[in-house]
Amino acid sequence: MELDYVKLKQIKPALAGYIRESQTLLKKSGVTDEKTVHDVRVLMKKSRAVLKLAAPQLDKAYHERDIAALREAGRIMCPWRETSVQRKTIKEFRKKYPDIFSQLHENAILTILLEKHEPITEPGEELKAALEQIDSLLNKTGYRIRFQSMKMIDPQLLIKGLEISYTMVMDIYLSCRNNPKPAMLHELRKKAKDFLYQLYFFRPLNPSVVKALEKKLDSMTQNLGKFNDLAQIIKALEYKYSEGTNLPAMDELIIKFREAQDHYLAKVWPTAFQIFCPGQKLVNILGFKLLVI
Repeated sequence: MELDYVKLKQIKPALAGYIRESQTLLKKSGVTDEKTVHDVRVLMKKSRAVLKLAAPQLDKAYHERDIAALREAGRIMCPWRETSVQRKTIKEFRKKYPDIFSQLHENAILTILLEKHEPITEPGEELKAALEQIDSLLNKTGYRIRFQSMKMIDPQLLIKGLEISYTMVMDIYLSCRNNPKPAMLHELRKKAKDFLYQLYFFRPLNPSVVKALEKKLDSMTQNLGKFNDLAQIIKALEYKYSEGTNLPAMDELIIKFREAQDHYLAKVWPTAFQIFCPGQKLVNILGFKLLVI
């Protein structure tokens, strides 16, 4: 695709919009329902990805403070998501394998993970304090972004930033492919999401190709997320394989979790190879010449 001039999507309006939308969602919901928590955490990740992309062109002190604030906001909300996701995932497995779960009805950890909490109609003091802390973090970040000059953002430097993100994901992908440890796969998902959210600003360069790539990356990271959800459940169950020490039903349940993880990874690898094949260049994937941008 060759054009005399292509204007990238602007950084500052999008970044300010992510912060503003996060605050609106939290205030509108009143309580931390699952969808609100998910949507706000996605907006936090998008904001951090944008800041990383533009980092070399921003005031370092402000940039680092904003990244830290957004990370802290996401960290506060993390347990709210994990509890609901783990319960939902385990319930799905219980429905598929009732015989296994019937033999594990006395497992205290499983009982706690499956425990149904009453819907929150009015936030308690602890939740109110957490929401106020998040709102304060977002207010301060939004204020700093408002007075952060981004008029002189250089598109060529943004593209170099995108290339750095791409190379980083490629390196982690190669590490995971050779040694697929849960912690490294989780890192692959996080860095791939950064790359995904950064791609949005480059859509004008080749809309159909970039959107298609975003769709593939979204599917890939969702499957990595499901893999990680199961890894966290196995960790929560404090499962360690040792011959003859576990109930056969627990060993069988873990195998079912592992089979599901294998299924998710089987969906990840072909897409990851297509996008992050060793030796491949970002320009070849995006289908435009960097020199004309």
